Amino acid sequence: MLLTNAQLVLSGALLHGTVALSGALIGDVQPGTSAAPGALDLDGDYLIPGVVDLHTDNLERQVQPRTNARWPSRSAMLAHDAQCAAAGVTTVLDALCLGDLNQQTERVRTFQDGVADLDALANTGLLKAEHFLHLRCELPAPDMMPLLDPVAEHPRVRMVSLMDHTPGCGQNADFDRYRALRRKEGAAPDVIERWIAELLDQRARVRGPNRAALLSRLRGLPVALASHDDRTAEEVAQNRADGILIAEFPVSLEAALAARSLNMPVIAGAPNLVRGGSHSGNVAAAELVRAGAVDSFASDYVPASLVEAAFGAVAEGITLPEAVALVTANPARLAGLSDRGRIAPGLRADLVRVRVHEGLPVVRQVWRAGERVA
Repeated sequence: MLLTNAQLVLSGALLHGTVALSGALIGDVQPGTSAAPGALDLDGDYLIPGVVDLHTDNLERQVQPRTNARWPSRSAMLAHDAQCAAAGVTTVLDALCLGDLNQQTERVRTFQDGVADLDALANTGLLKAEHFLHLRCELPAPDMMPLLDPVAEHPRVRMVSLMDHTPGCGQNADFDRYRALRRKEGAAPDVIERWIAELLDQRARVRGPNRAALLSRLRGLPVALASHDDRTAEEVAQNRADGILIAEFPVSLEAALAARSLNMPVIAGAPNLVRGGSHSGNVAAAELVRAGAVDSFASDYVPASLVEAAFGAVAEGITLPEAVALVTANPARLAGLSDRGRIAPGLRADLVRVRVHEGLPVVRQVWRAGERVA
């Protein structure tokens, strides 16, 4: 197959040219337009590598589309997969929560069902994207380690993030904001105050032992470790000292710059950039891009945000190849996937055709391993 008359977004360069596919791989990349019979003319659209999403909670949204409505898990997994592929995401790390602090026991079920469904579907040829696992470990949750232990060496686990959503920490540092969010969910003020007291007590007892146990359990395994919602340089330094080498969603510019100074790659939320700021009141992703403090974007909760964030990041002072690398080559490297993320001979033919219409990048076609999936 030949994909021709495209603006190829290569590593560090744009090239008007042609990509030849050889089965599941990219066979050749050449400048110019091919007149070969059967070549697919892309009409001058951009051709970028398949997007790699390091963190998406989108499966949770399909499993529970409404507060009191739970969808069958296998059907939800397939719907999630289709949405990822339609958004140009050819490799996705499904972010599943181990432990929860908000009395949401359904999240444990989503984690367990998600692993089982992925095991059942991964080798059937029915999934459009390739799926891996990102385990989101809630350190102050008493059930975190019992949930982690059986899956710690699962072959599809590529990333583990260490979270702490206790009131007063990370993205919940503002107690008043935390109270307001719980009130919006319908909780009474006295109930909220009881939760805060209980969670702070639980954190004091559980977080330290759980953190030590997790780091010990994962030591030596081929898994990327990430912190989550770092706020201060001191937190970042402690994580780096403990062998946690990635900073995911730092909530302040101080934390992001501290991570970069310690050679810790920074993952930012793509919806943050698309929306023009954080929905939690934290540092804007655009500010991080301007400061040179972003290595990768993750979709967090909207798969379609990744392509839009990549093209939108150009307005923050970086080139299109640099911006596209934030959702392709860089996350592939962080996930240890050296066979994808760039348009180059010998790599996987994961490719996305994008047209910019009135400033909005629109995904038109998607190939994974040389096969059209969207």
